[in-house]
Amino acid sequence: MAFSSTFEIYLGTYTRGSGPEASRGIYHLRLDAETGRLSTPQLVAEAENPAFLALHPSGAFLYAVNETGEFEGEKGGGVSAFTRDPATGALAPLNRRPAGGAWTCHLAVDSAGRLLVVANYGGGNVAVFPLGSDGRLASRTQLLQHEGAGPNPRRQEAPHAHGVTFSPDERFLLVPDLGIDRIVVYSVSDDAPSLLPHLPPGAATAHGAGPRHVVFSPDGRHAYAVNELDNTVTGYAWDAPSGTLTPLGSAGTLPADFTGENTTAEIAVHPSGRFVYASNRGDNSIAVFERNPDDGTLTPAGHASTGGREPRSFALSPDGHWLLAANQHRNELRLFRIDPATGALPPPRPPPPPPPPPP
Repeated sequence: MAFSSTFEIYLGTYTRGSGPEASRGIYHLRLDAETGRLSTPQLVAEAENPAFLALHPSGAFLYAVNETGEFEGEKGGGVSAFTRDPATGALAPLNRRPAGGAWTCHLAVDSAGRLLVVANYGGGNVAVFPLGSDGRLASRTQLLQHEGAGPNPRRQEAPHAHGVTFSPDERFLLVPDLGIDRIVVYSVSDDAPSLLPHLPPGAATAHGAGPRHVVFSPDGRHAYAVNELDNTVTGYAWDAPSGTLTPLGSAGTLPADFTGENTTAEIAVHPSGRFVYASNRGDNSIAVFERNPDDGTLTPAGHASTGGREPRSFALSPDGHWLLAANQHRNELRLFRIDPATGALPPPRPPPPPPPPPP
């Protein structure tokens, strides 16, 4: 999901399946920041498995991964570019490129709008695409392959790059790799839109943790990784000059009495920097943490049910008043008003009406 500055929302989806409820691509809706009313999602672009989205810093373009095993006649996933009408939110196809690895799952655009990077889960690699002034994707210029494996034979038999996050000053790129239990750090070249090896090459996580996504605190002093396999969030002190991560400790995402199977999915830091949120698929909840702004440590502060199944993604509104969670296996959205004093999430509001069936 990606929020625009006007509280317009774009939804990425999986298009597998059939029938009137099957998704067809990218959807658009609006959030009334005062009332919390969500409009009915409308299809604005047909695309295959556009599972993760990113806006261009100008707001004029939107990019989507295509999480597939084959794309444009090549093995692997892809990435698609769209122009965006700021008045209506409508999208129009611009161009597409193969991503160089299967199951392309995450992407990021730098603040200058010159560089797009993607994580290929199946390929265990990171692809680099320069961006033109017209928003188009140039041909892929780099494909950086990770190596290794982890202790979980089912999920960590090989590298699985799962996210890409620029450091606040954009001198570095952090890539959590679920398969090798490492947050890999690359240097971003000043001379050309490219990535370079960095020393030290990142930070190892706990064995079997399976890091999935990384986010930074608003002050840029701390980073937080959500670990999909061991259901934890790990905090790190970030040294910006050297591009190094120092672990601060981990906190569990699950209630003490939960005994079922679970994997975590998304993570976000509140714009105030006071709270951190992570989603649980299994417990079907959002875990809430209080963040110490001085040392970056986290204290568990409760859980909120998403009222559905598999909250794969969620996003915070730019003003910090709302959290919108997407329940993947219910094909629905749930909106929470965030308590500004505690960060708590009261029971979610009813979901918006479903989009009309395709003609």
